[in-house]
Amino acid sequence: MTDNITAIVPAAGVGRRMQADRPKQYLPLAGKTLLQCTLENLISHPSIVHIVVALHPEDPFFPSLDIASANWLTTVAGGQERADSVLAALQKVTDCDWVMVHDAARPCVLHDDIDRLLALCETGEDGGILAYPVRDTMKRAQQANGSRVSHTEPRQGLWHALTPQLFRRQYLLQALTQALASGVEVTDEASAIEWYGGSVKLVESSASNIKVTRPEDLALAEFYLTQQRTV
Repeated sequence: MTDNITAIVPAAGVGRRMQADRPKQYLPLAGKTLLQCTLENLISHPSIVHIVVALHPEDPFFPSLDIASANWLTTVAGGQERADSVLAALQKVTDCDWVMVHDAARPCVLHDDIDRLLALCETGEDGGILAYPVRDTMKRAQQANGSRVSHTEPRQGLWHALTPQLFRRQYLLQALTQALASGVEVTDEASAIEWYGGSVKLVESSASNIKVTRPEDLALAEFYLTQQRTV
């Protein structure tokens, strides 16, 4: 397992679904902010030596964080879309072979899950992502009326794509650069690698690796963080 990983955290979004007076990554969580909890969780993993955070160019909140001037942290100006932010951060990374991209709003990822993902560095894989199998019945909505069911989708073989997502730095840089230049919709790093012809390994994650997207998710994230700290 490599011990020289740089993590990239795109955090330039505005999080409108939270209906708050600030981007969701700056909402309070466990006595800190959501973003700070995520960054501290990542840097406390022994294999992660540095984090590059992509921020909105006019972000007024980050400088007030306790960790804003940490020597393990670099900030860059993010872009309009997630892929633009990740690409801007990638261009700052030059001294490692592998990079790990993680959502700012996933503060609860377990170190054991990161360990299993990092094991891919020794297997010759292009990279992989944390994910978990779909367990619920999946419904396809009618295009003309999103509140009505068109049909049931088979759930066999479907996975929820989570983060971190781990890839060789140069390979991800090439895939993202060419995908964006070709006008491809890049929803996560794995989608760029898939389009580029690479292979993406699925590594099963704990269900506690939730993404905070709605106000009620904050209480659940705080519960998981509390549980993890008492283990």
